[in-house]
Amino acid sequence: MEDFNPNRYAVINEKNPREIVMLRGLGCSWRRCRFCDYHLDFSPDSSANFALNREQLEKVTGIHHKLEVINSGSFVDLDEETLALIETVCKDCHITQVHFECHWRHREAIPPFRKRFAAHGIELKVKTGVETFDALFRESYLDKGIDARSPEELAEYFDEICLLQGIPGQTAESMDRDIQTGLAYFERVCINIMQENKKPIKPDPRVIASFTKELYPKYIENSRVDILMENTAFGVGGVVEHAE
Repeated sequence: MEDFNPNRYAVINEKNPREIVMLRGLGCSWRRCRFCDYHLDFSPDSSANFALNREQLEKVTGIHHKLEVINSGSFVDLDEETLALIETVCKDCHITQVHFECHWRHREAIPPFRKRFAAHGIELKVKTGVETFDALFRESYLDKGIDARSPEELAEYFDEICLLQGIPGQTAESMDRDIQTGLAYFERVCINIMQENKKPIKPDPRVIASFTKELYPKYIENSRVDILMENTAFGVGGVVEHAE
């Protein structure tokens, strides 16, 4: 098996300028989404994970005073040494805002996590991948593992959301409805265009073409909307292989 050796640090200078690091932890504990193999970027070896994460975090300069931390799961899947180092880096580099990701199933861990960083004067922003607000489609087809009853309930915990678009069954109207809902309830919306991987759900070229023609021009200049036509558009990521 090939090693997974993606780029794990980048600087985003356009919308919402920030540095971004792609760290490694235990991996997503849900692992049932029928479209995602990102969870393969994990290792059960916390020492090895910390060594890798430290190498990336040492690259952070604080140039934009904002840092985004992503990993193949939730912040709860990162080891404690890594979390402590993130705090130290933020303090040393005068970073005042940090973005993390979290699955719905770990939502109760968010409030104490916010307090932990707030103690250092650091604002926490938490993003979740809702993929679509059509709950029946999301849970029966995507198997996302979110039983929230409404966008309002999601917004009680999360500041930002990710949407998955370009998959079979979507239309320009349904995708636009999801984007509008996201903008109504959350601070930022990140649109991920489906990329083919080894999971059962594949991207639909016709849906992607519809998005590109009708929705991309509508939202590309919106300061609250990120559009990732490729999953490496933020400058991090790559082909996923399990790290032994």
